Amino acid sequence: MTNRTIKKIITSQKVNMGGIYLQQPLPDHQVNQIDPFILIHHGSLPVNQSKNQSKSGVGPHPHRGFSPVTFVFKGGVKHQDSLGNNEVVNAGGTQWIHSGKGIIHSERPSKEMIRNGDQNEIIQFWVNTPAKYKMETPYYLPLSANQTPQIKKKKALIGVVAGDFEKITGPAKTYSPQVLLRCETQTGAGLSLPIPESFNTLIYLLDGEIEVNGRRAVEKDMLWFNNDGRQVVLTVIKSSRFILLSGEPINEPVATYGPFVMNTEKEIQEAITDYQQGKMGELNEVFD
Repeated sequence: MTNRTIKKIITSQKVNMGGIYLQQPLPDHQVNQIDPFILIHHGSLPVNQSKNQSKSGVGPHPHRGFSPVTFVFKGGVKHQDSLGNNEVVNAGGTQWIHSGKGIIHSERPSKEMIRNGDQNEIIQFWVNTPAKYKMETPYYLPLSANQTPQIKKKKALIGVVAGDFEKITGPAKTYSPQVLLRCETQTGAGLSLPIPESFNTLIYLLDGEIEVNGRRAVEKDMLWFNNDGRQVVLTVIKSSRFILLSGEPINEPVATYGPFVMNTEKEIQEAITDYQQGKMGELNEVFD
């Protein structure tokens, strides 16, 4: 089985998102998207005990045309939305939103996080949706750590969130073929990760250090792979947590504006108008 080579190693940049500072490896000045993946944000966010829940996190905002996905690594994220969902996803869990024709949601620290003054660490990434599914009914799927299938290897634990990987199928529904993994590894681990050759593939390191084909990547680096092999082979130089995102490219035009991902500028304008006219629903938050 041929091993994939690295196309590019991109060091994430710190960005200011409304006063919240995050690491952003995608997009950057070198690459706009890695189809079907539009954006990746990594945040390690201390919770201010002096603020109440309504003043913390990210307040109500809309989405249309893609799936914003959040992997929670530390703490807990309280989600509320215009569909009536009110859930907390804790460390090890995943928050999956198919925004479809439109949803409004908020993301706040959990009540326990506010009380204890702990830290939330998350990765949120945006997965594009093919045009024929963009205007479907939205839905929300919270997954706990216990609901995420785990593959135990020597010095490594791999969580399969979506797609088929080593005879395990992840619980999250995707609208194009994908494999989405969250990995925790110890120094000295060696991994061979089988991936379909046609899938665009990246790895983002939260921390630690890994080596692929003689090239090393460290914390907050993103590795973008060539589509020239059927597996990613890596060695863990220093204990590392990382995610692997891999998907069949959709190969459709992409138009983005703020929280909307569509195919044309006309569709973006329609999304803005629909949101302003209340067609994406209403969210009246309830606080603990």
